[in-house]
Amino acid sequence: MKYLLFGTAFGFVLMKAEVISWFRIQEMFRFQDFHMYGIIGSAILVGIISIQIIKRLGVKDIYGNPIKLSDKDPSQIKRYLIGGSLFGFGWALTGACPGPLFALLGSGITVILVPIFFALVGTWVYGYLQPKLPH
Repeated sequence: MKYLLFGTAFGFVLMKAEVISWFRIQEMFRFQDFHMYGIIGSAILVGIISIQIIKRLGVKDIYGNPIKLSDKDPSQIKRYLIGGSLFGFGWALTGACPGPLFALLGSGITVILVPIFFALVGTWVYGYLQPKLPH
């Protein structure tokens, strides 16, 4: 229940910030407005600061275990570029990233059922192929 409540609150925040607006996303991909870049940049900054706090203060999880952050292997850059490009293409084509799909549906945009369906299909295909993929 707490995840449902948190997800609902997160959806309201995304709606009010206009982060899930198709028009805002198209403006971003056309380099016509700074709105989305400012939000994404702020999220990156918060992430950098949070990771530094976790590393320097030895923050523990809710069970008292130390949080361990491992560095990324630079030789794997190709898979990050391919995955990020696929994500970006999907985002640009649908006008929505996977996070707010259900918030869009909840706001009455029923056409978002098509991306939700294919997100589920893609997740299933990945789960099916995962043992055969290089990780």
